[in-house]
Amino acid sequence: MLARFYHQEFISVGETVVLDHGNSHHAAQVLRLKTGDQVTLFNGAGGEFSGKLTQIRKSQCQVQISCFHNIERESSLSIQLAQAVCANEKMDWIIQKAVELGVTQIQPLLTQRSVVRLSGERAEKRQQHWKRVIISACEQCGRNTVPQLFPLLTLTGWLEKKIKEPKPSDSHDLILSPGASLRLAQLPAPKDGEYTAILVGPEGGFTAEESEAASLAKFFAIQLGKRILRTETAALATIAAMQSHWGDY
Repeated sequence: MLARFYHQEFISVGETVVLDHGNSHHAAQVLRLKTGDQVTLFNGAGGEFSGKLTQIRKSQCQVQISCFHNIERESSLSIQLAQAVCANEKMDWIIQKAVELGVTQIQPLLTQRSVVRLSGERAEKRQQHWKRVIISACEQCGRNTVPQLFPLLTLTGWLEKKIKEPKPSDSHDLILSPGASLRLAQLPAPKDGEYTAILVGPEGGFTAEESEAASLAKFFAIQLGKRILRTETAALATIAAMQSHWGDY
């Protein structure tokens, strides 16, 4: 696959696009691309653009856009990952791999047992960092639609919003619980266009009160086998299983 870069501005065939500083540095210093090399650009609005590098500088590279390809690599499933915030490296890993596996939305959450506590400027910096992780994952895996990252919420606040959302009576949002008896294979496939939320707890798991609140919000508790999985394993295993049962695997 050609080198891919996310360019958040409007792109049109025939124009010369100036890559931002980060992409220019990556193209020139990391990938060691040369003038005339072919690259792919996408802006998240759908499809991707082919072009060639006409200028290579450490701080500014230019791409001459030659054609547009109406290509999408999205899953048929609409999955929202509601992930309790965990240690930085783990959270980055979860977000990166969830994007590769095809999630559509990511909702970071603060729970009672969350080890990491974020607020104010620190929370905003983490949001921006997670956004860069998402974009980098899209560049790597070929997605042209960038998954939506929602602002950080408490689990209580998010569940209150979920309760108020209209949704089909037979929809099934999921909470992962080692003590659950229900398995994913026992659930029917989501309807076309129906979002399925996966609620994953922190390193210490959910409290009894949090699990009860999720149940009141009509979340189905499911287990992933008889083994207890780490938070960074549980989210990705569930997404992969959903793609295998109902998606594009």
